Amino acid sequence: MTKAGSKGGNLRDKLDGNELDLSLSDLNEVPIKELVALPKATILDLSCNKLTSLPSDFCGLTHLVKLDLSKNRLQQLPADFGRLVNLQHLDLLNNKLVTLPVSFAQLKSLKWLDLKDNPLDPVLAKVAGDCLDEKQCKQCANKVLQHMKAVQANQERERQRRLEVEREAEKKREAKQRAKEAQERELRKREKAEEKERRRKEYDALKAAKREQEKKPKKEANQAPKSKSGSRPRKPPPRKHTRSWAVLKLLLLLLLCVAGGLVSCRVTELQRQPLCTSVNTIYENVVRGLRSHDILQWVLQADSQQ
Repeated sequence: MTKAGSKGGNLRDKLDGNELDLSLSDLNEVPIKELVALPKATILDLSCNKLTSLPSDFCGLTHLVKLDLSKNRLQQLPADFGRLVNLQHLDLLNNKLVTLPVSFAQLKSLKWLDLKDNPLDPVLAKVAGDCLDEKQCKQCANKVLQHMKAVQANQERERQRRLEVEREAEKKREAKQRAKEAQERELRKREKAEEKERRRKEYDALKAAKREQEKKPKKEANQAPKSKSGSRPRKPPPRKHTRSWAVLKLLLLLLLCVAGGLVSCRVTELQRQPLCTSVNTIYENVVRGLRSHDILQWVLQADSQQ
């Protein structure tokens, strides 16, 4: 048998005023849907069943004032058990509970509690003490609530500490990331500046080479203004030299003609001709005028001997 309805009919038949007794019903799970439909049942008895756990929806029964879960097999209570804020009386005798959920501290209305015969944590067992009479059970409820509030505060502090550690770690990661990004930006900026400087130097070098290249033709033009190519930078001097040689050749040719005519007029039969007579007369006058010079006289004597 798993639900009370299958053994004892409709749950409404078991409702007596505001009390619903489901004890000794051989339950291994709570009929939560049926219980939700009975908000008048502020007192619920689920003792002496085979319950090993309570569903999370059970904590939605916030109308409960008194709850008896004794003599079951409960190993733990739901994490949000503290939602039962109207609960004043709770019997957990003879179960298999070791600890209580932290939300237990929210049961501010709890006045009576029995935790006997559970394998409780030693600290919790010491706090709970015995529940042999009404007074002890009320003290148990008060002490356990205070203890669970302290546990809750400690857990909250620990949670805050972990959050703070995580925040500090996150800040360090963010700072490290910012430093890394700043370093990368600085590196990119430096590389960009170096690239710009390199390009500027290349530009200056090209500009200087261009200026040098422009100056070179001007210099060559100043040195050889009429030159058409670099292989003949001084063409006018050869022309001047050529003219000098032409004049010299002309003079030599004239001298040869005069000498030939003179020789013809002195040694050939043409010496009796009127022209040769005049030439010989001029030659003799020149020779007589130059005989006063020893060198010339020596040259003329050598010539006469020949």
